[in-house]
Amino acid sequence: MRLLLLLVFLVPASMAAQEGHDHPAPEKLGTVSFPTSCLPTIQHDFNRAVALLHSFAYSAAEEAFRKVAARDPQCAIVHWGIAMTYYHQLWEPPLSAAAISAGEKEIREAEMLERTSERERGFVHALSLVFKDASSVPYSTRAANYEDAMRALAAANPKDEEAQVFYALALLANASPGDKEHRKQKQAADLLERLYLRFPDHPGIPHYLIHACDSQELASRGLAAARAYSKIAPSAPHALHMPSHIFTRLGLWDDSITSNLAAASAAHLQGDTGEELHAMDYLVYAYLQSGRDQQAAGVIQRLRELQVKDQSEFKAGYASTVMPIRYVVERQQWSDAEKIVGPSGPALPQVIAIAVWARGLGFARDGHSQEAYRESETLRQLEERLRASGNGYWETQVGIARREVMAWAAQAENKPREAATLLRSAADEEDGIEKLPVTPGPIVPAREQLGELLLRQGDSAAASVAFRTALANAPGRRGALRGAALAAHSQ
Repeated sequence: MRLLLLLVFLVPASMAAQEGHDHPAPEKLGTVSFPTSCLPTIQHDFNRAVALLHSFAYSAAEEAFRKVAARDPQCAIVHWGIAMTYYHQLWEPPLSAAAISAGEKEIREAEMLERTSERERGFVHALSLVFKDASSVPYSTRAANYEDAMRALAAANPKDEEAQVFYALALLANASPGDKEHRKQKQAADLLERLYLRFPDHPGIPHYLIHACDSQELASRGLAAARAYSKIAPSAPHALHMPSHIFTRLGLWDDSITSNLAAASAAHLQGDTGEELHAMDYLVYAYLQSGRDQQAAGVIQRLRELQVKDQSEFKAGYASTVMPIRYVVERQQWSDAEKIVGPSGPALPQVIAIAVWARGLGFARDGHSQEAYRESETLRQLEERLRASGNGYWETQVGIARREVMAWAAQAENKPREAATLLRSAADEEDGIEKLPVTPGPIVPAREQLGELLLRQGDSAAASVAFRTALANAPGRRGALRGAALAAHSQ
């Protein structure tokens, strides 16, 4: 079955279109009920557009909303829907400059039209706070204002599931990666679990539950939602992929592979390159953790055949850059790591940093400490660029990567104490920060690297502790399992 799925994924799009489009499966996006003041004849199509929105099928949702607007030009809430397709709350960045301009235009249109209700005006007002004064008010403030407005709207409409679901999403959008207590995630999960009992076919509820539980602490709580979501909305590639967030957290590699083969194939057929790359990245990760290196190499070969036009967009730039790096670094091919080239076109500093980190690690692990230190200096410069832009999350992540390279360079220079101190510092900081939804996790967690370093230094007892912690944070990782076995054997 797995081989069959792989062949389906790798089949050329033209063949898939010839073989699969004669009798297409009925569209299945889940069940959404968002009552409006618009013409009754557009209600079904409006609900469909909202269902697409809940599965982050943003382009398809925008197209669907615009078709509704063409059929009912006086419908105010449809312009809220169009504006919502520009607000990618859990992606990076959540808003582009173009999205802000387009969103403002749609909000103004919604505010001018008279066919609306108090409830609908509440949705429009809340979203207006995201786009309003974007040039002078920080995004974090605008997102917090949106969350507050959605909280008020949900409280005023306790029986309206859409107000509750969109409020839960607003909570998740403002959850801090540094909050290891996951307070907003738990608040959202409590709300969503109650709704799930009443609306088991709603696509947004399991989707956002998965995001709420995308942490080691809460992953098992999200497993039922992960099992359900792909069955509720199988026509949305993102719905096919999202369960793998929970599967990855729990080390369920076969489940993750099945999920992402289906997601990548569906995204390819729909022409959604960003979603296809996202699924492929998770697929490479799962293949490598389960020891299926040849299959991982096959996905990377497929990557080389894709036309990734814009690597300045984080989702596509990250996935296309990181996949071959995962393969080389996980397999400890250090001479190949030294030759890694970064993104070919304009790219974000945090994406460029991935390639710089891999080169630095390759040099250090091959004993070329001076070359490694030069790469660490490049990482420091990228860190400063991120600090200057106000991107604190990625500034921290690049700082962790810089210390990892410096630690292995120190080890190459026979400075074991300095190496261990640097890598322990990196591991402690990394353990205190959650990953972003777009990534399966660090390429190699710092705690896992610390275990390997301590093992090389002959401290098998401390290495064993580090590997146990690494496996508690990321169950089933092949490198940590291998290291734990070696550490146990050495004691």
